[in-house]
Amino acid sequence: MPPRGRPPHPSRTRPHHARTATPSAPSAAPEPTEQRKLFRVAGLAAVSALFAHEPERVERLFFDERLKPAVGAFCKAMAAARKPYRMVEGEELAKVAGTVLHGGVVALMAPRSVPLFDPEVARRAGEPLLILDGVGNPHNLGAILRTAAFFGLPRVLVSDHPGQALPSEAAYRVAEGGFEWVTLERAPALPALLKRLRTSHRVFGTALDQSRPTVDAGALTGWRGNRNTKPPAVILGNEEDGIPPATLAACEAVLTIPGSGRVQSLNVAATAAILIHALAAG
Repeated sequence: MPPRGRPPHPSRTRPHHARTATPSAPSAAPEPTEQRKLFRVAGLAAVSALFAHEPERVERLFFDERLKPAVGAFCKAMAAARKPYRMVEGEELAKVAGTVLHGGVVALMAPRSVPLFDPEVARRAGEPLLILDGVGNPHNLGAILRTAAFFGLPRVLVSDHPGQALPSEAAYRVAEGGFEWVTLERAPALPALLKRLRTSHRVFGTALDQSRPTVDAGALTGWRGNRNTKPPAVILGNEEDGIPPATLAACEAVLTIPGSGRVQSLNVAATAAILIHALAAG
């Protein structure tokens, strides 16, 4: 491994690539302007999932001494690709990560785009869908992606709601690798899309105190293997305001999760966990 100690100041030394296939070639920390162009993925679970699925996306790798045994294979991959990697002290790693909550390892990658959802692909796949319409907290987005990956839900959609959170470093950190297992796609003009989607899916909104008839999460099961039942698509709304009226009007039914009544509602990530479990179970 590279010798320990504080790396050279980035304004005086530019990083260089590994020259051999062994995990022993040092590289300096990224210059500030270069680092901002890359997306920081922190934590062993998230970085491991990234190397398992798209190692070619990783441009730089930094880790502390305690994670040295766990990242040996990643270092070999970086060396083979002639890309920089380095073991650094905790203070330096926090600077690279932009947070002390880095979990001991940080990978820098080019930001991903969020592709456009194709309803025809979803129709042919016959898969359940979870749709987020204004879920604004990146930690909630990350938690939802982590739950979706845990239960094997293959796809999550995000609307063009102005408050909708998109992939971010904070969301990736909370997702613990979930973004590598779940396809995240954009669903613009959601009310119109939902009307089209109703030909292949049963579309449910989630809301409180609505005058429309409601059903519970049990309505999401029993579709798998039943040719006469469409797979469900469930929409979750903004943490404070819920689903926009136009989106709710495009839904076939409203879902509720019965509780004790002691508190009004669940956090959106907790609600999503219950519904994702039902969706995945079919």
